[in-house]
Amino acid sequence: MTSPRGGGVRARVDAVWKLESARIVAALTRMVHDVGLAEELAQDALVSALEQWPDAGVPDNPGAWLTSVAKRRAVDHLRRVERAERAHTALAAVDTEDVAADEDEDADVLRLMFLSCHPVLRTEGRLALTLRLLGGLSADEIARAFLVDEATIARRIADAKRTLADEGAEFAMPGRDELAARLSSVLEVVYLVFNEGYAATSGQALLRTDLCGQALRLGHRLAALAPSEPEVHGLLALMELQASRAAARTGPTGEPIPLHEQDRGRWDPVHVRRGFTAMLRARDLGGGAGPYVLQAAIAVCHAQARRPEDTDWAAIAALYDRLAALLPTPVVALNRAVAVARARGPAEGLALVEALRDDPRLRDYHLLPGVRADLLARLGRDEEARREYARAAALTRNDAERAFLDARAADLVAAPAGPTLEEVGARFLDGLDAPARRAYGQTLRRLVRGLGGTTPLAALTGADVARVLTTSWGSAAPATWNRHRAAARSFAAFVERPELAGELGRRASTAVSSASVSPDRVAALCDDPARPVRERALWSLLHESGAPVRAVLALDVTDLDRDDRSTHDRAVVWRSRTARLLEELLAGRSRGPVFLADRRPGPARVPAAADRCPDTGRSRLSYERAEYLFKQASESTLSRLRPRG
Repeated sequence: MTSPRGGGVRARVDAVWKLESARIVAALTRMVHDVGLAEELAQDALVSALEQWPDAGVPDNPGAWLTSVAKRRAVDHLRRVERAERAHTALAAVDTEDVAADEDEDADVLRLMFLSCHPVLRTEGRLALTLRLLGGLSADEIARAFLVDEATIARRIADAKRTLADEGAEFAMPGRDELAARLSSVLEVVYLVFNEGYAATSGQALLRTDLCGQALRLGHRLAALAPSEPEVHGLLALMELQASRAAARTGPTGEPIPLHEQDRGRWDPVHVRRGFTAMLRARDLGGGAGPYVLQAAIAVCHAQARRPEDTDWAAIAALYDRLAALLPTPVVALNRAVAVARARGPAEGLALVEALRDDPRLRDYHLLPGVRADLLARLGRDEEARREYARAAALTRNDAERAFLDARAADLVAAPAGPTLEEVGARFLDGLDAPARRAYGQTLRRLVRGLGGTTPLAALTGADVARVLTTSWGSAAPATWNRHRAAARSFAAFVERPELAGELGRRASTAVSSASVSPDRVAALCDDPARPVRERALWSLLHESGAPVRAVLALDVTDLDRDDRSTHDRAVVWRSRTARLLEELLAGRSRGPVFLADRRPGPARVPAAADRCPDTGRSRLSYERAEYLFKQASESTLSRLRPRG
């Protein structure tokens, strides 16, 4: 035992937890087959350490102490819930197979990694759960890293655990047929953590070294657990090589320094050597180069050039050609355009960027106008470049990047060009009444984001307006498209330039059938287990009762007489299918609205007490949301569920 000194025990416990939590939670998950329960048991052991170590001293092997206590908690739990056979098996494993358990630790951690990155989870859930279970971070630490509140992270972690339980996700290695897809999900999560640290999407600082460090630690652990996977080593090489540039990426005031302007003498040689070693390992394993190996090869080309002018841009462009064929995403295409511009000239790169401006996935991606601005400046088109820098600055949520882009725009002298789109748009909206201002404001805001608020009105063309609206609402319903078209036409009339809306054609509305949804179709929808029980219960109740939609959505649990299959006032009556679905929907609830929204409302949108469930905190399902969900499922409206005649 080590005698504790002052507050040193807490720091020691935290350090041990970050190192050992993944192994402990993994071992417990193997025992209890529930990752949420496993983490609770591990937390119990942590609490015991905080209570006992200050007086008894820190054990010589604190990780083994925590593991032993946590396993005893697990066995106690199994006994308490009267799973005798399972408890005896678990106890025997703890007592007689310690050596085998030690040998299985790495396999357990790998299983835990696959479980926390399961594809059934939303991306933010996978990120939070992975950092919680494998990084040993608290909800507060994760929240500070991603610049959100602790309650949001806690909810994401809880939702992720619940989803894994609901989906019956197993604590097991995926089968051979799904291994590649599942491994890809794990690698994606690790790289997302790294990227958020390497180029923070929001906040004041460009770099968050704590997240980069966590991702590198996860990458090294994954490489040790899966040593025969080339893509794992490719990802590790990529992260190490990118991490080597951290000290050179920002200037004295935190401003970003582009790669071709960095002082390469400040690149960390230790990270570079580690990156090269991981890359050699990936190549030695053979097989076709995957996306991470190709990205690592690009990073190697940069690391091998002693000076920016020594960079082999032709080789990098060729690697991006291969990467774009393998991973045809718009971000890869944008990076390829940058490489082509360096290898073959800015005009050729700009042509590739222009082709990406119509991609809806990049409409608010600040690096698209940022890259376009760089290329326009290199071609001497300074005024266009200035506007694109300004638009990129308006789109980014990172303060350091915004300041950098604003400075680039300020370096290019603006030519006198008259009123700007943002100025005239504000005058247009000020002249409208409140409902019209709300309706037309969305269209004008999208034009400003898509074209840049500093764009002179005189430089605006009908093709520009058509491109932004088509990118944003080209696949929307005719009614939505026509609403935004009307706003654009009104704005064009206001500025006395009707040609600005000249390329926006009206779309014929798709008539929704006035006939009722057939009973067979209703039955198919309500009996589909892939659809949420809330939706199925609502649709079945509307069909069997014939009651108005708003009256059904206004029902509270206390309004129902479930034995009599009706409301207490007999205004709404239902049959057996609805009765079965309501029992499933209302399990454990005795008050509050019957139909609840998916999530709790934010602090700025707290509903009235009568429209909020006191048990879950969620609000009453809105008519608009219910209508949208049914249209998505059936291409009809909720009113068509009521039987005719």
